[in-house]
Amino acid sequence: MEQIMPMFEKLKEYALLMRLDKPVGIYLLLWPTLWAIWIASEGKPDPLILFVFVTGVVLMRSAGCVINDFADRKIDVHVKRTEDRPIAAGRVSSNEAIILFVILCLIAFGLVLLMNSLTIKLSFIAVLLAASYPFMKRFTHLPQLYLGFAFGWAIPMAFAAVQNSVPPVAWILLLANLIWAVVYDTMYAMVDREDDLKIGVKSTAILFGEYDLRIIAILQFLMLLTLLIAGNMVGLGWPFHVSLLIAAAYMLYHRILISDRDTVKCFQAFKQNHWIGLVILFGMIVGRV
Repeated sequence: MEQIMPMFEKLKEYALLMRLDKPVGIYLLLWPTLWAIWIASEGKPDPLILFVFVTGVVLMRSAGCVINDFADRKIDVHVKRTEDRPIAAGRVSSNEAIILFVILCLIAFGLVLLMNSLTIKLSFIAVLLAASYPFMKRFTHLPQLYLGFAFGWAIPMAFAAVQNSVPPVAWILLLANLIWAVVYDTMYAMVDREDDLKIGVKSTAILFGEYDLRIIAILQFLMLLTLLIAGNMVGLGWPFHVSLLIAAAYMLYHRILISDRDTVKCFQAFKQNHWIGLVILFGMIVGRV
């Protein structure tokens, strides 16, 4: 029993490192992936493809969190919100984190091997994006845009898995996801803006400065417009258009939440963004039916 308890505690720390207790990141990655699968399969997704991609989302999001905390291990200790993360607090070593990252990626790759060759080839880009994203905040004020690629690369992979090709609508959906990622991750970055300025970390929240609210509003509009174009390309019906209106209402609410740039409300708006993705998915499902 004495040996089991430390092992249980270590596994708990690994779960915290993978952010399994905070599933919002999984949702933000999952809903666009399901957009792509649903459209690519014309509303009749293959169960195996669904299983591979849903499981892959959980694995790769977990791997992304692990490598992110490894990359930020010397930064997190200076940020109040992140100072108690497993690596920053010393409860998980850097070597353990790297081993865990590799294991998660290998399991995900094992699942991808069940798909066709085009999907397998695209998966190498997915791993590269996931592994390199955490370091972008040191070199560019646009890590949020890079996150959009990392979170959205499952979209062309899903089309490849279903259709063995990546048609134009897949890239339109990826563009919508890129814009959306900048929106919600800028809200997230607004929470840490003061700390990031002190330690020299870059973000769109810092880049946009006093124009952050206006730029977020413009990006929200562009995301909806891009999704409208994608929906019309594949003939989604009026329920999809209704879902975009509901998403627009959510976005307006988020604009109200972040209007005074209160960090608690900005974080609340970030966490609620996944409902936008779910509403759009529901509109695609009903619209296709």
